Amino acid sequence: MANNQFTPKQFEDFEILDENGAKVGDIRIKPSGVLWSPKGEHSYYGVDLDTFGQWMTKNGKKQKK
Repeated sequence: MANNQFTPKQFEDFEILDENGAKVGDIRIKPSGVLWSPKGEHSYYGVDLDTFGQWMTKNGKKQKK
């Protein structure tokens, strides 16, 4: 008898839109980092989670949950 199973997602993709609904780019969230692809490009720019966390802590605005 077969032992079928589900595999977890390896990443989540999101389209980023501006205030007018026009696409700005794509963001891909992975367990190992964050990737960004500007509109019209087929490649990604990425950073690991440590680098992203340091940048957000330094440059981000504190938010309430």
